[in-house]
Amino acid sequence: MTNHDTPDWSQIDTVCLDMDGTVLDLRFDNLFWLEEVPRHYAERHGLEAGTALAELQPRLDAVRGTLDWYCVDYWSRQLALDVVALKRAYRHHIHFLPGATRFLDSVRARGKRVLLTTNAHPSTLAIKDQQVGLTSRFDALISSHTLGVPKESREFWQRLASRVSLALETTLFVDDSAPVLEAARAARVGWIYQVLQPDSTLPVASPRPNVPGIRSLADLLAA
Repeated sequence: MTNHDTPDWSQIDTVCLDMDGTVLDLRFDNLFWLEEVPRHYAERHGLEAGTALAELQPRLDAVRGTLDWYCVDYWSRQLALDVVALKRAYRHHIHFLPGATRFLDSVRARGKRVLLTTNAHPSTLAIKDQQVGLTSRFDALISSHTLGVPKESREFWQRLASRVSLALETTLFVDDSAPVLEAARAARVGWIYQVLQPDSTLPVASPRPNVPGIRSLADLLAA
């Protein structure tokens, strides 16, 4: 099915939203992985912070796009750090992106089913849910870890559709990740959009070919 520049809400039954960089500000994750984790890793191993980040980056890149990339248990073992405890200690930096709650209220008022689909590990999802109350705003919170494949895989959509009785052709999906969006397009999800400012403190990115870009979820409310 051809993706659309603007959503036709009369044809949409379900809205699937990414968590980090779509609903929640990616600033938390950028700060956590680029500053907090290297700092604690450096302290543990007697390194300078810059040296620690340079040492960690290849290890992060080696598993990018896999479930291990998002798995706090994996990184706790790899880095000899309690990543879950660190996230809890740093949770005050978790916030909704501008326009996200307004979009969620509007979509629910339209009577649409709203799902949070995330690559985040269930432990991370629980921390963010407790901090900002995601459960009260979604019909379901779904971690790719419970489906056994990351959102970068086309198979994610097949398993999700089976799990929650999802008709892909009447689904609207929003994410900020290019590989994830490409997998959704390959799976023929009906409406697909890319958030161009997932971190509110960074500049707006350039849109990808074949995927309409939005600065925030609120941009879709005019349609």
